[in-house]
Amino acid sequence: MPDYLHINRPLYAIGRNTCWVLAKLFGRLRVHGRGHVPTTGGVLLAANHTSYADPPLVGVGAPRRVHYMAKAELFAVPVLGALIARVGAFPVRRGTADRQALRIANDLLTAGEAVVIFFEGGRSPDGRLLPPELGPAMIALKAGVPIVPTAIINADKMLPPKGAGLRFAHVQVSYGTPLTFPHLAGKAADRAALREVALTVARAVADLLRAHGAADRVPEGYPTLKTGESEDEGEE
Repeated sequence: MPDYLHINRPLYAIGRNTCWVLAKLFGRLRVHGRGHVPTTGGVLLAANHTSYADPPLVGVGAPRRVHYMAKAELFAVPVLGALIARVGAFPVRRGTADRQALRIANDLLTAGEAVVIFFEGGRSPDGRLLPPELGPAMIALKAGVPIVPTAIINADKMLPPKGAGLRFAHVQVSYGTPLTFPHLAGKAADRAALREVALTVARAVADLLRAHGAADRVPEGYPTLKTGESEDEGEE
C-alpha cells in the first residue's frame, strides 16, 4: 500500500478532536448506533451526502479510524489536498469508472481498514436522497466486506453548500446494522447483484432517516436507481 495512504495518526487525532468539538458546539451532534460499526476488519460505511461536513462527521462518530473516497478536485487545492491525504482520504474522479480509486478502496478493505463512501455519488443539492450508484456495491462485493448504512442528518444546515461558514443546527449521525450479502459472493461483475446491494443499502439509509425524524429527506417511492441502471435491464 502506498505510503501516502497510511493515516498520520497524530494529525488524524488532532483533526478528529477538533471536528468533534465543532460538531458538538455548532451541530449539537448526536450519534446513534455507534456499536454497529465493527471495530476490526474491513468495512464499508455507505452514507448519504449533503455537505462538506459529512466526511468528518462520519469519522468523529465512528469507533475507529476511517479512510475516505473524496473527489479528485479537492486534492488540487493547496494545503487542503496534502492535509486530507494524510488523514485517510484518497481521490476519485467522479463520472468515470476510476479504476485506481476502486483498486485503492479494495486494497484498504482487504487490509482490514474502514472506508467511507457516499453511495449517491455526489452531494444532494436539496438535502433529499439521490438514487444510489452501483460503485459502492461493486467495491463491497469484490472485497467481501460488510456495509454499514450511515445516515447523516442536517449537516447541510450546519455547513450549507453555499454558506459562508458554520451555523447552529441539530446534527445526527446514525449507523445501521451491518449488511452482508453472502449469497452474492463472487458476483461483483453481475449487474443484477450490484442493483440488489445498491437498493438494499439505499433503503436502509432511508429507514434510518425516517427513524430519526428526517422523513422529509426521503423522496416518495425511494429508492430508484439512476437512469441507465434500471432494475429491468438485461444482464451483461
